[in-house]
Amino acid sequence: MNEFESIELIKRLKALADTGLVYAHDEYDRERYKEFQEISLNLLSHVSKQPLEVLTSFFMPENDYPTVKVDVRGIILNDKAEILMVKEQVDGKWTIPGGWADIGYTPSEVIVKEIKEETGLNCTAERLLAVFDKRKHAHPPQPFYVYKLIFLCKITGGRIEHGFDMEGAAFFKIDALPELSEDRILSTQIHQLYAMVKENTATVYFD
Repeated sequence: MNEFESIELIKRLKALADTGLVYAHDEYDRERYKEFQEISLNLLSHVSKQPLEVLTSFFMPENDYPTVKVDVRGIILNDKAEILMVKEQVDGKWTIPGGWADIGYTPSEVIVKEIKEETGLNCTAERLLAVFDKRKHAHPPQPFYVYKLIFLCKITGGRIEHGFDMEGAAFFKIDALPELSEDRILSTQIHQLYAMVKENTATVYFD
């Protein structure tokens, strides 16, 4: 069993423990599910090489049925068919702008806000291009289960001025992409999205 498969099984174990805690009817069951939860977090920490404290703070106590995290990102092409990208401070690599979905915002509102904060540009969300399940793509293994919503966006104003949590923002040609932050976006995904935009593909890709 490889690292990716191990992490997926541990995430499933934790989800079952979380669900058990939500629906447990007596203290005996709660104690057992709580122990399963702690074991799964320790296993995740060991396999993913993430500090236990980081995982514990990220996984808030479940009071309802556990669900996936949602990452919302946008692709923008300029009049030269170049792709807008931002440089992450975390790893010094590049991705299309976006981030975690915020409670209280619609998906389209999230991406408009994220692009403004990360690049200084105003935009509108034109349509949904894809819903990627990170597990189905060659991202580095990670302890969280994530869906990625990708919107096609259009610039309406502003000027490029990268946000406080970014090292840069710039446009790149499809055949000259910078080093990518593969936890956030893959070259295969960018090329797929780029082709969908250029070919005006009407369908939404999913999974």
